[in-house]
Amino acid sequence: MFAKIYFERSVYRLIDLPKKSLPEVILCGRSNVGKSSFINSIFNRKNLARISSTPGKTRSINYYNIDEKFYLVDLPGFGYAKVSKVEREKWGRLVSEFVRNAKNIELAIHFIDSRHKPTEVDINLNELLKFANIPYLVLLSKSDKLKQSDFKIAINNITSTFPELILDENLFFYSTIKGRGKKEIINRLSKLFYLR
Repeated sequence: MFAKIYFERSVYRLIDLPKKSLPEVILCGRSNVGKSSFINSIFNRKNLARISSTPGKTRSINYYNIDEKFYLVDLPGFGYAKVSKVEREKWGRLVSEFVRNAKNIELAIHFIDSRHKPTEVDINLNELLKFANIPYLVLLSKSDKLKQSDFKIAINNITSTFPELILDENLFFYSTIKGRGKKEIINRLSKLFYLR
């Protein structure tokens, strides 16, 4: 599993989406929430996805081809304040149109920083996924930064906003440093694309 992994293309306009029809797993969430680190971590690659110290750098939809079985699609991060309002709205439109018009999305992974409560951006994204009837799970990223007592707080923060989430079913803590949650996500991808 995960033998042939490569970056296929960046897309800035929906007209430039890949012509190849593969099922898709989309990664979505606020800027600087750890999506690039997740990509490198889950596939054991150091530089598959570029990690920027400057949030808001991912302005395109980035396609990664996984064994010719599915695309991992990294969507631009929402809500980064230091780019112009026009730029933020442009990214928002691109992501929204992509999600509403996509026909091959099998799963959305919504990243939320485990140290913070869901924001308005997270709520809007959740509503978009539900509107488009896309199966999703929430990944609470950067969990290595939590103290043991913080985990219960993080669960309460997320389930008070999204009561449908259940830990270890559609809600997972993830740490690229300690490896927490990696096995569970790999199992989910395996069931979707390798065990059919």
